Amino acid sequence: MVNFNSSLIKGKTFLVTGGAGFIGSNMVDYLLDNNAKLVRVLDNLSNGYKENIEHLLDNPRFDFMEGDIRDLGTCHNAVEGIEYVTHQAALGSVPRSIEDPILTNSVNISGFLNMLVAAKESKNLVKFVYAASSSTFGDSKELPKIEGNEGKPLSPYAVTKAVNEYYADVFSKVYGFNTIGLRYFNIFGPRQNADNAYAAVIPIFCKAYLTGSTPKINGDGETSRDFTYVENAIQANLRALFSDDMGQHEVFNVACGGRTTLNEIIEILKELSDSDVNPSYGPERQGDVKHSLASIDKITKTLDYGPSIHFKEGLTNVYNWYKEMSFIE
Repeated sequence: MVNFNSSLIKGKTFLVTGGAGFIGSNMVDYLLDNNAKLVRVLDNLSNGYKENIEHLLDNPRFDFMEGDIRDLGTCHNAVEGIEYVTHQAALGSVPRSIEDPILTNSVNISGFLNMLVAAKESKNLVKFVYAASSSTFGDSKELPKIEGNEGKPLSPYAVTKAVNEYYADVFSKVYGFNTIGLRYFNIFGPRQNADNAYAAVIPIFCKAYLTGSTPKINGDGETSRDFTYVENAIQANLRALFSDDMGQHEVFNVACGGRTTLNEIIEILKELSDSDVNPSYGPERQGDVKHSLASIDKITKTLDYGPSIHFKEGLTNVYNWYKEMSFIE
């Protein structure tokens, strides 16, 4: 269960950009399940999937806009009549950004700026929260990662997410338009696509063990991450959306404050699948950070955030979800 006072949602209007994606669609479900007056999704379906929201299309409190955040007019239309915006639309993936930095820049920077401008000019808006990224910590070796102690970006994707924070901070100082950025640490959960060319490691590993194939690891498997189950990201968004006005731009880490290696994931999945298949190992992936661990002190103290589902429970949940999905035979 999401750790949040869901009664606050009743009767409110929300825009979820990227709402057909895996994080966004889980958030949309939660908002509608808890009596939001209206939930609008803006998504161009390049990185999200209609099947994630298909079950909502007949809901009178749900509004789907197929459109692109790179078009300012579309962004203005999307925020019309909306009180709360949670901006999830982005092109993720470090490898994709290395292959096509121009596309990543156009979506993650130009699109983000369009959304900021449209939201700033809205007459109804109460709060704007956006998905930031742990990649912003870059080459900093410090563990745990603490807001304000960033290094230099290691990929075009990381550059775009850092620029988002600069823009949001400037909008706060210049226009008095205050936003909150949530630095996600490796969010995973149901609806995260295992078949995408830029799929994340957990869906790839789950699919491998469900299909009896050999999982492939980039590096020695000792790369570690603060993997964070999607319900914790939903909680962070809601707490940020309904927080008291802080009077300035703020960023918060969203994580569990724990670290899991790729080899440890493999051992859990071997246990869940009753398999003895071991992974194959290859070279490290360009642009990847070796270790990541978040300090969640700031978000805990400021927003009363606390992860409700930790890694092993979350991995078990998502493994069982993939097991039930038809795309895995």
